[in-house]
Amino acid sequence: MAARYETFQNLGVQVLGISTDSVYSHKIFAETSPSARTVQYPLLSDRTHDISHQYGVLREELGFPFRATFVIGADRKVKYACLYPPEVGRNIAEIIRIIQGLLYEEASGLGVPAYWQPGMQGISKDFKFTGKI
Repeated sequence: MAARYETFQNLGVQVLGISTDSVYSHKIFAETSPSARTVQYPLLSDRTHDISHQYGVLREELGFPFRATFVIGADRKVKYACLYPPEVGRNIAEIIRIIQGLLYEEASGLGVPAYWQPGMQGISKDFKFTGKI
C-alpha cells in the first residue's frame, strides 16, 4: 500500500491503515522497520476491536481480525469489501483498478465489465442490454 500511496492520492483517495496493535506498537514499528518508514498515511489502533467487530472481520475466537480491505464512498457506504485468507496477501493493483472503475462509473454513468482497465469503454447498466454485449 505504501509503495502505491501516491497513486491513491492522485485518485483522491484517503488511505487509513487499521490494526489491533496498540499505538505504542505502531510507534516502535515506525521507528524500527525500514518498510514502516515509507508509510505516509495514518495508522489507527483498534485495540478495543470495535472497528473490527463493526466491519465483521473480527475472529473473536482468536482475538484478532482477518486482513481486509474496504473502499468507502463519499456517501459513507461500503463500495467494495475484500476479506483475505491468511495465506494470501493483498493485490494493490486490483484495489486501484476497483477504485478507478468506481470513479469511472461515477463520472460516466457506465458500468465496467470484467477485465476492464482505465482507457477502455464502459458498458450501459440498462438491464435491457444484459446478455447482449
